[in-house]
Amino acid sequence: MLKTATTVAGLCLVAGLAQAADRWDGADELAVNPLGCEAGATATVTPKPYDGGAPTGAKDLAGKEITLVDVPKLIGIGYFAATTQGMQEAAKELGNVNVKTDGPTEANIDDQITFLDNFITQGVDGLLFAANDPVAIAPVLKKALGQGIHVVGYDANSQPDAREWFVNQAEFNGIGKSMVDAMAAEIGEDGSFAIVTSTFTTPNQARWIAEMQAYAEKCHPNMKWLETVEAQEDNILSFNQATTLLNKYGDELKGLFGMTSVATPASAEAVTQAQLCGKVAVVGLATPNAMKPYVAADCVKSVVLWNPVDLGYAAVQVMRAVADGKLQAGATEVEAGRLGKLPIVNGSEVLLGAPFIYSKSNIDQFDF
Repeated sequence: MLKTATTVAGLCLVAGLAQAADRWDGADELAVNPLGCEAGATATVTPKPYDGGAPTGAKDLAGKEITLVDVPKLIGIGYFAATTQGMQEAAKELGNVNVKTDGPTEANIDDQITFLDNFITQGVDGLLFAANDPVAIAPVLKKALGQGIHVVGYDANSQPDAREWFVNQAEFNGIGKSMVDAMAAEIGEDGSFAIVTSTFTTPNQARWIAEMQAYAEKCHPNMKWLETVEAQEDNILSFNQATTLLNKYGDELKGLFGMTSVATPASAEAVTQAQLCGKVAVVGLATPNAMKPYVAADCVKSVVLWNPVDLGYAAVQVMRAVADGKLQAGATEVEAGRLGKLPIVNGSEVLLGAPFIYSKSNIDQFDF
């Protein structure tokens, strides 16, 4: 990964993606697996052995009331408010689960670790988390496992052996394909784009970007990736970073990708204030309510996401199945209440489903 000493850091592939010498690997060495170029292409999933961790001396909680704590990347933003809503819905439906959400007000891994450590000390039956950093968070999660506490991740993973299961909202290559295809449809096969993300070490966003590059090289080789910048899940910084990109590249910049539910509406606002709607496309991951004004104004045509309410709901359903002993190593699927049976992929991941495209034709049907 290429970085500068400043916040405005990133990757400039001046010769275009087809001629890129180095892969932007999202701060890890994981292989990429770009999907086929045709519409609706999906990956063939090869079963892998269970690679998650295991709690030491876990209590028999089958059918018993359990207390869970959810520590997301940060609280106070719409996305994690939606996952919290889903968790509460699952807890109410199950009837034997108590769950609360608490965490840092900024996406700071040190603060997140402190919250997790405090809840381990207090004593809970299970921890739910969305990691700010997959490596840095691992020791505190392993500490929880070592004390017999069940650990399930969602949204952003840790190292696999630091938790039992991870609820993956969508396969990384599926997100990559959806994002790049949507952008290509708006700016053309030779358009230039830039990316506003949170940090280069945030695991889900880093993997999405790696898959986006691999898919673009394969299926849209003449698109040009100008730069990727960090914005820390901060609304003001995301707006400023998007504005900086617009000013820096001028007419060359045809599209902005937002990789977070904060960066995407902030980028749309930057394009709106610069009076560039229709000239600079904004494609990204965001909650529908945050994007409705920009979609209604025809400044944004495509919003890529899943239902974060369902993601939180699934995480609690998975934790209940773990506590009941119904979800164990080697399983191929898990019952998840109203969501039905969810498949197990990549050894220890529960897959929520394929990404969804929100547009002017359907966005008003959703309220989160």
